[in-house]
Amino acid sequence: MTTHLSLIGAPVETGASQPGCLMGPDALRTAGISDVLTGLGYHVRDRGNARAAPENGVTHANPAIRNLGETIGWSRALSEMGYRSAAEGELPVFLGGDHSISMGSVPAVTRHAAEQGRTQFVLWLDAHPDFHTLDSTKSGNLHGTPVAYVTGQPGFEAHFPPLHATVDPRNVCLFGIRSVDEHEREDLTRNGVSVHDMRSIDEHGVPSLLNAFLERVRAADGRLHVSLDVDFLDPTIAPAVGTTVPGGATFREAHLVMEMLHDSGLVTSLDVVELNPFLDERGRTAKLMVDLVASLFGKRVMDRPTRSY
Repeated sequence: MTTHLSLIGAPVETGASQPGCLMGPDALRTAGISDVLTGLGYHVRDRGNARAAPENGVTHANPAIRNLGETIGWSRALSEMGYRSAAEGELPVFLGGDHSISMGSVPAVTRHAAEQGRTQFVLWLDAHPDFHTLDSTKSGNLHGTPVAYVTGQPGFEAHFPPLHATVDPRNVCLFGIRSVDEHEREDLTRNGVSVHDMRSIDEHGVPSLLNAFLERVRAADGRLHVSLDVDFLDPTIAPAVGTTVPGGATFREAHLVMEMLHDSGLVTSLDVVELNPFLDERGRTAKLMVDLVASLFGKRVMDRPTRSY
């Protein structure tokens, strides 16, 4: 991993149904993400929050879709900001915001990978596959569409910015999944996306499943984008999310994923998404997310002070 990181705030809530995610970047900053990463020896540059100009007058035949013009604007702004960061040799850390921010972050780093002649891989840590298209979404919430968009599924090209490069669906690994719509299930299978739901993790364990994917990234000399959604975690330890699904990753499972990612040395960009401080308990989830990011960037168990009870 590069020693130069950039923080890119994405105060976006237009892709979700419940307000509050726009406060996510500031909550992560308040929880000390910059100081924690600096303390681990990284050069941290906070680029501030992205600003987006909405596409006015954009419509779609699917009447359920909400905030299409605003989400298009955010995707364009974050794509440009993230691309500049990667092109300048930084590892961009996108602070969300709902998961629609990945419609900007992933295209940014995929464009940079393509210019380097490298293959882009994506590890999607989430309860949901987010593989709906603009035509298939019934909720109309666009945080359920980014994986479909970045892998070049049909129906986005008339509305969202054209992609400089797409992610091969076979290079996407969905990890921790436990809520999939029937339409998504069929499309995921047809496109060859790797899906590890919580039952698979229960049966085979984090190390064997994650190592297999990381070996593919390493063998291809690929670049790895990690997208960490709060609802990857069990809501008992991370309540600050509007899309809670029981049975998520435990504290130790989540840290193990992060520690393995650090040990791999393969991560080249990161999203932290769906943190809704309005639903949090005294910053509990924000602090946990910062702690997980710290694990990804090298914080060890021996570095963690023991609490006094």
